[in-house]
Amino acid sequence: MKTLIIVTHPDIKGSAVNRRWIEELNKYPEKYVVHQLYEVYPDERIDVLAEQKLVEQYNKIVFQFPYYWFNCPSLFKKWLDEVLTYGWAYGSKSGYKMSGKKIALAMSVGVDEHEYSRSERYKYTLTELTRPFELSFEYVKADYQPLFAYYGIELNSSKEWIERSVPLYLDFLNAL
Repeated sequence: MKTLIIVTHPDIKGSAVNRRWIEELNKYPEKYVVHQLYEVYPDERIDVLAEQKLVEQYNKIVFQFPYYWFNCPSLFKKWLDEVLTYGWAYGSKSGYKMSGKKIALAMSVGVDEHEYSRSERYKYTLTELTRPFELSFEYVKADYQPLFAYYGIELNSSKEWIERSVPLYLDFLNAL
C-alpha cells in the first residue's frame, strides 16, 4: 500500500531540504504519492471533498512541512480546520474516516536539535511543541506515529547536509 505524503511548503522552489525530499519520493511512485497543497491550491481555497476522498484511499499519511515559529505553514492549519469535519473525521456514527490510519509528521527544522532539548535555557522538546497535532489526530482516532525532524537546515544548507537527510527520511517512511 502506498503512503500519501501531503506536503505543505509555501515556497517549495526556494526550499532546500523539502524540495530534495520530494525529488527523492518521486523516484518511487509505487511507494509514495506526493500531494503538494500549495501547488494544488495556490489560492488556498481547499476542495474539502476532494481532500477527504484522497485521504480515504490511504492507510498511511505523512504531513511534510517546514517547522517555524513553533508551528506549521498556514495552509496546513487551514487543511486541518476544513478537511477534518464533523461527520467525516469525528462526531457521528458515520464519521471517523481517519480511524486507524497511520499518521506522522515529517519536518525540516531550521535550528539545531539541541534548541529543542530540555535544559535551563530551553524548556520544551519538539515532541512537546507538536502535541496539538498529536491530540488532533488522536481525536479523530488516527494512529499517530512518532515524528521525523531534520534539524539545522537554517545553519547548514550545504548539499552534503541536505543529502544526509534523504536516507534518514526514507528509513523513517519505510518504518511506518
